[in-house]
Amino acid sequence: MNAVGIDVSKGKSTVAVLRPFGEVVASPFDVAHTGSELKSLADFIKELRGETKVVMEATGNYYEPIARYLHEQNIFVSVVNPVLISDFGGNTLRKPKTDKKDSLKIASYALSYWVDLKEYIPQEDLRKSLKLLNRQYQQASKLKTMMNNNLISLLDLTFPGINKIFTSPSRESDGHEKWVDFVLAFPHCDMISKLTIKAFARKYKKWCDNNSYYFAEASCKKIHDFSKECISSVSSGEASAFAIIQAAKMLNSATENCHVIQLEMNRVAAQLPEYSTVMSMYGVGKAMGPQLMAEIGDPRRFHSRKAITAYFGYDSENNDSGQKVSPSNSMTKKGAGALRRTLFIIIQVLLKTKPVDNPVYDFLIKKQSEGKHYYSYMNAAANKFLRIYYARVKEVLSAPEASA
Repeated sequence: MNAVGIDVSKGKSTVAVLRPFGEVVASPFDVAHTGSELKSLADFIKELRGETKVVMEATGNYYEPIARYLHEQNIFVSVVNPVLISDFGGNTLRKPKTDKKDSLKIASYALSYWVDLKEYIPQEDLRKSLKLLNRQYQQASKLKTMMNNNLISLLDLTFPGINKIFTSPSRESDGHEKWVDFVLAFPHCDMISKLTIKAFARKYKKWCDNNSYYFAEASCKKIHDFSKECISSVSSGEASAFAIIQAAKMLNSATENCHVIQLEMNRVAAQLPEYSTVMSMYGVGKAMGPQLMAEIGDPRRFHSRKAITAYFGYDSENNDSGQKVSPSNSMTKKGAGALRRTLFIIIQVLLKTKPVDNPVYDFLIKKQSEGKHYYSYMNAAANKFLRIYYARVKEVLSAPEASA
């Protein structure tokens, strides 16, 4: 038994090799993340006598090239959650934190849990690409939200409330919202209130035609009436208009970026065998479907429904000791927060649309009728949805044509 512990960091890794009863086969040494040094490491591991297992922590993206390379060299590799290594005491009260100590600790963990170690299997390139795209989408979405809030804050000075007048959905071609494009042309309420309804109608119709938006006389009158009642905090000068226009352009740029990434995510996700199954689930659309698939990955890596809910933090931990017995436990929330946010949005859709004969919605209403707290029944419904997703998608992926 050779337990190889690898503490991975950026640019290099620290490696230690232990055998049972504390025998040190190789004291901690550094390996640079280059082709030649990784080849030397693989050759060294293969020359060890007896069964060998390599263990490393799931540290961001740093571990993946090393784990994939060793796996391709037919070496058993196991990637474990850093929390498990952190909680592993190593039979000492002291908590030193160096790369050398960490590599020895990981090797000790490998010996202690030798039988339970699960082999690392690299993700398919499509699934890996989809997850990378989702990470970019999350960042782009945060930037878009920041730009959106910034524009609304500026409009509170020049055209307060105009963003609430428009109810049109986002434009499918580029993701633009009508109210954002509108304030590019009319950044101040005085630019409309000082016009007659006929003069504004001519301008508004021309703007709708030029920007491929639907023109309605009722909406035109509604905007004109709103503008006449609107009270601004600053005058309609060039500086204020410039600030609004620049903020709107920045928001449109962020919106277009999100839209392009979303289209690419759908293109990649559509190549996976479970795409049609996922998209057929109620509450899942072109925005949420690829995100779900990206975060969950291949559900076959989870041995049961309990495993997938535990992995994403939808399970609870018992907290009983002596005479203390907890009547209920909150969810652990250990896992992917991005997935929990995605599921929460889907459950909100179900709560608003109230689908008939939908098992997740029926379960949600049942928990709601029991007097559960809002977050309690929303999380319970998300857990239910995740279990159904796991069962349906795993069935599709287990079919012979999906494995071919």
